[in-house]
Amino acid sequence: MRVTFATEAAPGRPNEDFVAATPDAIVLLDGAGTPAGSESGCVHGVAWYARSLGSNLIAGLAQDGKPLTEILAEGIKAVASLHDFVCDLTHPGSPSATVVMLRRTADTLDYLVLADSVLVLDTLDAAEPLVVCDDREALVGAAHRASMDALPSGSPEHTAAHRKYVETLRDHRNRDGGFWVAATDPLAAEQALAGTVPTSGVRSAALLSDGASRLVDRFHLATWRQALDVLTGSGPAELIRRVREAERSDPDGSRWPRGKTYDDATAAFWTFS
Repeated sequence: MRVTFATEAAPGRPNEDFVAATPDAIVLLDGAGTPAGSESGCVHGVAWYARSLGSNLIAGLAQDGKPLTEILAEGIKAVASLHDFVCDLTHPGSPSATVVMLRRTADTLDYLVLADSVLVLDTLDAAEPLVVCDDREALVGAAHRASMDALPSGSPEHTAAHRKYVETLRDHRNRDGGFWVAATDPLAAEQALAGTVPTSGVRSAALLSDGASRLVDRFHLATWRQALDVLTGSGPAELIRRVREAERSDPDGSRWPRGKTYDDATAAFWTFS
């Protein structure tokens, strides 16, 4: 097996993504950024949260064969214990992250996806890859983003609308009928999309933060198959380069309305012999 990955922060901001791998597992997290002017109740920040949880998860994957949902629940609980005496964990803006986990055993690949990062499995028995994406946040957000999307990205009005959009979504976070992310409640792990596929039936796997997957699912400049071809032929850095090229071509969001002109982008690619 061979693992390659690349990660790149949005220009001018700290990278709030996290990626790590062992010989038999990969973890990718995308921290949910806090817009300027919004409170989070946490003195540590989103990057700290993503790195703390990601480190905990990759250690858990390396040490035991527990179900991935159990490893995630234990990780969320452990990170909450690191800052519950200095931060307000009841605050609706408490740092959170998407999670993708992939673990290889002798015969199977176990996967888990929570929130809007993407897992793409190139299977041997199908022309199109298997795409695992938790779209509940996008479905909730669709009802609240029209005014933001109508404004030029980077303008003061768009910045204010984006902050209002993020704060509105907080009312739907980690509750029935809304969407689920890793934050402070271990029960969110039970809401993840989890499954198992035979290792022998998978050619490769891609783990993508939504800043990397936007080449396909927001910009529609490639199919999932074409994205896998880029990863196979040129690697994760090339996929991110194409994302940045598209973002630069549309700085005001007129072609592709979006909350962030640029986003942290992380791609990991695992190939199997």
